[in-house]
Parts: sequence; structure tokens; C-alpha cells
Amino acid sequence: MAQLSRRHVLVLGVGGALGTAALRGAAASEGPVEAHGISAFDDLKYPANFHHFDYVNPDAPKGGTFSLIPSVRGYNQSYFTFNSLNAFVLKGEGAQGMDLTFATLMTRAGDEPDAMYGFAAKSVQISPDKLAYRFTMRPEAKFHDGTRLTAHDVAFSVNVLKDKGHPLIQIQMRDVKGAEALDDATVVVTFAEKRARDVPLYVASLPIFSRAYYAGRAFDETTTDTPLGSGPYKVGKFEINRFIEFDRVKDWWGADLPVCRGSNNFDVIRYEFYRDRDVAFEGFTGKNYLYREEFTSRIWATRYDFPAIKDGRVKREEVPDQTPSGGQGWFLNTRRDKFKNPKVREALNCAFDFEWTNKTIMYGAYARARSPFQNSDLVAEGMPSPEELKLLEPFRGQVPDEVFGEPFVPPVSDGSGQDRTLLRKAQQLLQEAQLPVKDGKRLLPSGEVFSIEFLTDEASFQPHHASFLKNLNMLGIDANLRLIDAVQYRARVESFDFDVAINRITMSATPGDSLRTYFTSQAAATKGSYNLAGASSPALDALVEKAMAAGTRQELTIACRAIDRVFRAGRYWVPQWYNTSHRLAYWDQFGHPANLPRYAISDYTSGVGERTLWWYDAAKATRLEQAK
Repeated sequence: MAQLSRRHVLVLGVGGALGTAALRGAAASEGPVEAHGISAFDDLKYPANFHHFDYVNPDAPKGGTFSLIPSVRGYNQSYFTFNSLNAFVLKGEGAQGMDLTFATLMTRAGDEPDAMYGFAAKSVQISPDKLAYRFTMRPEAKFHDGTRLTAHDVAFSVNVLKDKGHPLIQIQMRDVKGAEALDDATVVVTFAEKRARDVPLYVASLPIFSRAYYAGRAFDETTTDTPLGSGPYKVGKFEINRFIEFDRVKDWWGADLPVCRGSNNFDVIRYEFYRDRDVAFEGFTGKNYLYREEFTSRIWATRYDFPAIKDGRVKREEVPDQTPSGGQGWFLNTRRDKFKNPKVREALNCAFDFEWTNKTIMYGAYARARSPFQNSDLVAEGMPSPEELKLLEPFRGQVPDEVFGEPFVPPVSDGSGQDRTLLRKAQQLLQEAQLPVKDGKRLLPSGEVFSIEFLTDEASFQPHHASFLKNLNMLGIDANLRLIDAVQYRARVESFDFDVAINRITMSATPGDSLRTYFTSQAAATKGSYNLAGASSPALDALVEKAMAAGTRQELTIACRAIDRVFRAGRYWVPQWYNTSHRLAYWDQFGHPANLPRYAISDYTSGVGERTLWWYDAAKATRLEQAK
């Protein structure tokens, strides 16, 4: 599942004449290109006749149960709860794992940055101008009730998601003009000129719904009715707010496709929901679920000493993360007057002591984030290159001069928790922003007390705020932390009803249209978007368009580095931290490929990791049972 947000868009019907004309393309002398796969820059590793992905075990046994707690969320999902089986709209709290129940036109390869290969579609013809993609459907593709999955279902799905899907979906589909089925086997998706390079990839990854199923049902409502799917799993048992199971479809039509061999190996995939991370950990030690990716360094360092670890029944692995980790931090809501002055925002950066927090609370497990493109070659370093300067020069005088020099790096403290030098700098910045102190209270230019409410829905984050809040209070700022439930938190964040909230910007190895949801003025004004800070800058808007229009990976890299410089110069956030590895723990009854694919190691990074690539090992499970 994906990530972004957008404004409301109307479905544009694509008439037969329009679809045919678009497919012919701009160059009438050239014919459409037929392909078994697509990628952002037309680079594919696997040939048309490949048997299976290199990283899977094509002989992996089927069976067993894989149970976990959510580690990634998309659209309306929560880590802590669910109340709806509709996970692709704004309303409700969508259940984790619903993507398993739907087929898509194509599916990603885990060992390539962005390549996709035929799934429900066996091939695609691309017009010479790349504004029309004509997908040919597999005749064997079926829904779970036995009815055929046709091009009409694809056209319905694309158009209804564009019109009524989650705002993040609508943003990603801004450059999709529409979809039309020419017959049962052929669907044409047309795109706007200058569309982002990744929009066809996004469309190819969308779930395919049954047009007949929704003929008498509202698409954009919450529901506990199981929608009709066509994927490798069906919804099984579930209890709202507690757990949901997905049962493997034993006679599934897609099991022997090249993109599916060696995948979807578990008979049951079960998600457990906990309201508290510490309680969730206790559930793992009690074998209430079997797999856990650990995100809390304190727990990883101090609590993995329970008996099942010591006797080998639970295994731990640290797998290097070679994918872009994005940027996590406290995002400052610049829609509010108190955060509009960049000097105020920089002062807040000076008040957070990462070195103390990392050493004292996180056992030195993390590195400091400084960029939304962290852990990738898209991060700006040193002075701008001539190519970057060419993109940035038109905005000289409109952006801080810093953009044309070394990029902003968060200050390094002395690790004491109260670095006096940095606090004095923060004090000076606040004075320069005309926020004086009176009777020990920092005042805004309006005369009101400068107060900041930090919003969170995770109790485990409370210790990470303590030192930060203490330093802010020393500066005369009335700073406090408010812990609320997950449903209320999502509602407030999506409506931008907060002062400061934690967010994580996540990027693919080939970012495209998703850049809009984090960095553009459009996203800043769109409720439900990921531009929590409200960053709104003509320079960012223009640079995002440059990145999306990049014709090569090198051009994309240059444009993203320019975006990075402008965003970091804006001080829109207080960067937190990132990890350079995945910390995995699991009860020892599974097998997994020896060489985990770079872009699909974990569900956390790709959504196609453990659930689909691992398998149940009956011999290990027997030994585990005997070792009790």
C-alpha cells in the first residue's frame, strides 16, 4: 500500500476514440511498445520468459501460520486498531493486510529499485509518447467467487479510486486522466502530459475491485463486510480492534505466475493489535504472535533476555537496511502563526539534545537524521554542484542564502542534556524573532504566552520528549506532551489540528509523484496529506516538478538534492533519528531466503517482505514444540 495525499479530483471518462488515439501516440510512424514489465527508466532485470524472482525459494512449502503486529501503515490504517475492512478510503480505521486480498495489474520485484512485472495483466503496450498504457489481462484471473476478473473491473477500480479513494490516492492520481475497457481483455489507462514518471507504476500497483460487487454498494464507506477480492488470501476470522486473519486461497489462479512462485506460502497470516508497545512485547514473549520487527531500542537492548531467547526458541537477526530510510522528526505546523518565523523553528532545533537522548534513552542505537532522503544518494552534501545551482539560481532572493552553501545540519550537542551554548543560541534566536521573556514566560508578538503542545499516540515516545520539553521550558516556552488515542490522533493530524506531531517521510529509491505529498503547496492545503509542516514554497513546488520530469536517474538525483537543500533551509522540522538495520525477532519455526532482496527485506520497507517471502518449516516447528 502506498503513502500520499491529494485534493479532490473528478473522474474523466475516457471515450473509445480518445483511448485509441492516445494509444497511437504522438508519433504515428511508431507502433506501441509491448512489454512484460515496466520501470521508471525502462530498466528491467528479468526477461519476458523468467521463471521466478531470483531471491525467492520456488520450492518453499505451503502451510502454517505467520502472525505479527503492524509495522507499516498506509492510507487510513492504524498500528493499534481497526474498525473497517475498507482500507483505501479516508473514513474509518482500515484493517492491516487487506492488500493481500486483491490482485493488481503488476507487482514489484524486490531486487530492483522500481521495476514491475505482469500480475493480473500479462503484458502492456505503451504509446510512443508514454501517455497511454494498454494492459492485456490474463484470462485465468478470477475473483474469489469464481467470476472472471476483466478489464472492466480494472477501469472501474482506477476511476473509483481517483474519484473516491483516500486523499493520498487522489494526489498520486492527479496525472491519471482515466481508464477505459475496450473489451473484457483490454484496458487503456491514459495520463496527462508531463505526468510524473512513477504514476503508471502506481496505477499498476492499485488493488483491482469487482465492478459487479460495488454495483449496489457505496465504495467510500466503512464496512465490516468482506469485499470481493482476487488475491492470494481471503479475509478469515477477525474481531474488531483485536485481530484479523487472512486465509490462503488453496486453488488460487495466480499461484504459478512467475511473479508469485515461491511467495504467499503461509496458510494463515494473522495481525494482532495492541494499544501499547510494552504490552505488545509481552505478547510476543508469550508466543501470542510469532514475528516482530523491533523499533524500540530500549527493548532491543534490555528485554530480549527471556527464556525462549536463551534456549534458542526465539531467533534474533539484524539485517542491514540499504534502502532510503527517509526522515523522521517533530514537524512544526507552520500554518500556525507562532511557527511562521524560521528563527523560532531553528531555536527549537537548538533545544533538542539528540546526543543525550540517543545515549541515555536509545542505547546509542541510532544515527541523527538530517534529511528527508536519509540513507540514500539523494541527500545534499557540501556545496551545490553546478547542476544543482542551475536549478536553484532562479530562486535566489526567494530562499535563504544558505541554500547556495552548505546544507543545514542539526546542531551537535555536548551530550549533557542541557547544552548551554545551544540554549544560549536558541535564546538569541527567539529574541531576534521578537519573542521576549516576561515574568519567566516567553511571549509571542501578540503578547500571548508561547505554548507548544506535542501530540502523540504512542506512550513509548514519552521519554524521548522529556529532555526536549525541559529545555523548552527553560527558554520560557510552555511546552507539554499530550498523549491521545490512535483514532483521535489520526483525525487531528489529518486535519492539521496540532502544534507539533511526529511524522516519517518515506521515499522509494526512485521518488516521483510522491514528492508532491510531502513538499508542495498543494499538499500543504490538502487535509490528509503528509505535508504536516505546511511547507509552501514556490521553489519547492518548481523543484518537485523538475524531479518528476527527470529523464534519467542522474537528473532525478540532482533535483532531489536541490529539494533537500531548500527543505532543510526552511527548518520545517526538528529531525530525530534513523536506524541502518532491521531488528528482527521470531519464534524459530520459519525459513526465509538466504539472500533477502534489497528492496523487500521487510514489510516495513516494501510491504512484500516476511508475509510473502518466508515459509513455515514443519521440522523446526516440531523441535520448537518439543523444546517447551
